Amino acid sequence: MDQEVTSVSKEPEPLRQAPAAIQIITNDEIRRSGASSLPEALRLADNLEVAQDNAHDWNISARGFNADLSNKLLVLIDGRTVYSPLFSGVIWDVQNVMLEDLDRIEVVSGPGGTLWGANAVNGVINVISKSAQDTQGWYMEGAGGSELRDSGEVRYGGTLAPNVYYRVYGTYFDRNNEAFANGVPASDAWSEGRGGFRIDTGGPSDDKFTLQGDYYNGAGGNASIPGTDVESGENVLGRWSHTFSPDSDMSLQLYYDRTNSSQPTAPFTLLGITFEPGGRFADSLDTYDLNFQHHFKVGDDHQITWGTGYRFTHDQNQNAPTLAFYPAPLNQNLWSFFVQDEIKLEKDLFLTVGTKVEHNDYTGFEVQPSGRLQWNVTPKQMLWTAVSRAVRTPSRIDHDLAEPTGLPAPFPPSLLTGTTAFTSETLIAYEAGYRAQLGDKVSGSISTYYNDYSKIRSTTSSVPFGFPVYLQNNLEGETYGVEVSADYQAFDWWRLHAGYDFLKEHIHVMPGEVDFTHGLNETADPQNQFSFRSSMDLPQDMEFDTGLRWVDTLTVNNGPTAATVPSYFELEARLAWHPTKNLEISVVGQNLLHDQHPEYGFPSAMQVQIERSVYGKIAWHF
Repeated sequence: MDQEVTSVSKEPEPLRQAPAAIQIITNDEIRRSGASSLPEALRLADNLEVAQDNAHDWNISARGFNADLSNKLLVLIDGRTVYSPLFSGVIWDVQNVMLEDLDRIEVVSGPGGTLWGANAVNGVINVISKSAQDTQGWYMEGAGGSELRDSGEVRYGGTLAPNVYYRVYGTYFDRNNEAFANGVPASDAWSEGRGGFRIDTGGPSDDKFTLQGDYYNGAGGNASIPGTDVESGENVLGRWSHTFSPDSDMSLQLYYDRTNSSQPTAPFTLLGITFEPGGRFADSLDTYDLNFQHHFKVGDDHQITWGTGYRFTHDQNQNAPTLAFYPAPLNQNLWSFFVQDEIKLEKDLFLTVGTKVEHNDYTGFEVQPSGRLQWNVTPKQMLWTAVSRAVRTPSRIDHDLAEPTGLPAPFPPSLLTGTTAFTSETLIAYEAGYRAQLGDKVSGSISTYYNDYSKIRSTTSSVPFGFPVYLQNNLEGETYGVEVSADYQAFDWWRLHAGYDFLKEHIHVMPGEVDFTHGLNETADPQNQFSFRSSMDLPQDMEFDTGLRWVDTLTVNNGPTAATVPSYFELEARLAWHPTKNLEISVVGQNLLHDQHPEYGFPSAMQVQIERSVYGKIAWHF
């Protein structure tokens, strides 16, 4: 409960005083889980829905809407936003941070638009790396097994000058194919190489500087279309922070991020005749982002945080015969300003109010206000409640998409198309929660919410052929749920954790409107999720960790029909031995209860199923 978090107020505060549905995934929890990728590590957050689609694709969301193009979760890695303007979501197979160098992952379920802006509708994931000062010396790791065929990581940290620290790293992995239902390999094997650096200043100075950058290049097979998905990119980020006094500080951050992707596309055929051939769709995105933030105190009762930012993106597409965006090159500008005031009403009662104002090139100005009330019942118990507004602004898919058919007139020229009239999806969220440390051994939290959505993306067909299908804002609905998390330190050597997530969704077509998929296209979520973890420190420097999870049935959509992915239990286990202080040898088993089973996707011959995995790992610090 004393762990420091920054995602709720953009200022450091202990978890016990953070008035939001937030969970922390620590570096030690990641290590002991046996996770070998960031999406696997995110399974440790009870307030997330995580479904693996194939060897390299994942669907991750909070509080629902975890469909193929899930777009209501904002993800940051060391302050760098990693969502794609193509669909307002995250391409998870390129977010392969070096897990050993992570300090923590903060996961906030619920809207964060007041601080973080558009697309922080249902939650925020904030991935935070360790300072270079905390990663001095060598670290080497090697792993291999059935699905994680081979993996290697190396990092070295040193000093450039007094109180100036650096690290450099390189990683590589090669993952095996998953399988179709009949056991045939899905041809979706995935490999990637990555390298980077980080420089931090330390010491007693009031000024802190960070400079870091990464480069990656990877490729993965495509289970449904012959060909290979290719991804590459690089980024560089600089941050300067200055402390004026114990009650006042500022930060200035600038980053550049470039991503490149290329993937095969299927031909358009009708009655055995190919009208448009298959091809490759490629996208290159350059992002420049500048952000300033200032925090200060006014008297004894007001803590004010404000900031402003500007983002410029240049998106360049190489359109394929059956997948295109018009215009192919597009420049976009995003301006933002936010202010938030934490007001001390009484000794243990606080009211936080604020808003963010953004201007984008599609819909103009968007306003995202919130109010949050916090009551510290005791030093170790807190009640909180909040009301917030958040928006999901249009992506290029909503606005610029075309799927050409090649059919002659009078047949439709496109199967699916975006519309310039597409507006922002909006949310009004009502939340309440309780967090407590109950004695020396038990801590936990419970959060409840009711979300009211309007102008959700729909697929509206035309007549007389039913195509093209237009993307419009014809859906609305409500969701509500409960998130529960608890930790129990049974003994000094044995820790237990349990989590439960209940979600109910009611998405429907607005009165007088139509939707091609009857409101099913935007959601694919379990109503119930349960997880249980055990971590034991055994004699002879051994560790034994297990994780059991149950995921309820998913309803998935394919056109006007719907089908289900069955509910399942799954088990992970890790056994580790430390023959010396700096050496760890471990064996990890994942998906141990099934030879293979689906976590996502429409049931068909092409649905990919996730296989059991066992691998061994050696890690050495020196």
